[in-house]
Formats: sequence, structure tokens, C-alpha cells
Amino acid sequence: MFCLDKLQSSGKDRKRVGRGGSRGGTSGRGHKGQNARSGGPKGRGFEGGQTPLQRRLPKRGFTNAHFSKEFSLVNLHSLERAFADGEEVNVLTLTQKGLIKPKVSVQRDVKKGTIVKILGAGQLSKKLTVSAYAFSASAIAAIEKVGGKALIIKEL
Repeated sequence: MFCLDKLQSSGKDRKRVGRGGSRGGTSGRGHKGQNARSGGPKGRGFEGGQTPLQRRLPKRGFTNAHFSKEFSLVNLHSLERAFADGEEVNVLTLTQKGLIKPKVSVQRDVKKGTIVKILGAGQLSKKLTVSAYAFSASAIAAIEKVGGKALIIKEL
């Protein structure tokens, strides 16, 4: 089986060009030219100083990707399964129970554009205090019907 701790070297060192020595003056870089010099081959899209194609083409349209908000959606049936009666549900406990992605943190989730929203799919029979950034109307109704509380952390 392939194991990282059992890797062996191929025994052959890579060719280190441009160092002089046994390979002569050009050291495997050829004669003159841009690739023979230090600073070597330029990056992808470089066209010898000419304005590259991706900058010459017109830019069209608009994207809202920079301003979009990523929603972490949690349904009531998930809360029913993961939490006991009387427990408090918030961003931290949802992360610990694995219901939302662990990269969401209590302080940074709104800045990063990640919002926890509770949806009303499923039945809820436990009295829970749920704190989230957004709720669906059916989720609020279902939580309050069993005697729980739906607390909005921050208006969006």
C-alpha cells in the first residue's frame, strides 16, 4: 500500500541549470535569449511585453460574487435529531454538532458572508432556544408552537 512515510528517492538529482561547472558556460540554458537569463521564463499569458489577450478583450457583464452571501441552511428535522429538549442552539453548537461547516465562526461568519438560516422542513417536538441570523416564517411558527424561542442575532 502507498504510504507517505515509506517513500524512497529515485536516486537521481534534478538538473540544476545556470550554475556553471561541468555543463559549460551556458549550463544547459542555450545561447542568449530571455530563457537564458535570470528571471527566466515569464508567466502564463505573458506576450513579450505586448498587452496580453486577457487585457485586450472587452469585459462584459456584471458579477455579484464579491457581495453575495453564503447561506448555511439548517432544517428543523436536523435540530430535532441533534439537540435534546431545553438545549440552546446557536452558531457554535451547530458547528460542534456538525450541522454547518466548521469554518463558520461566531465572530467572523457575517463578515465572511456566511449566514445561518433555520428552515421549517420537518417536525419539532423539543423546546429549544434557537439563535440564528435568519429564519423562515414556518420555522419561527414551529419553534414557538412547542414553546421554544427563535432569536434573530442580527438584522441583515
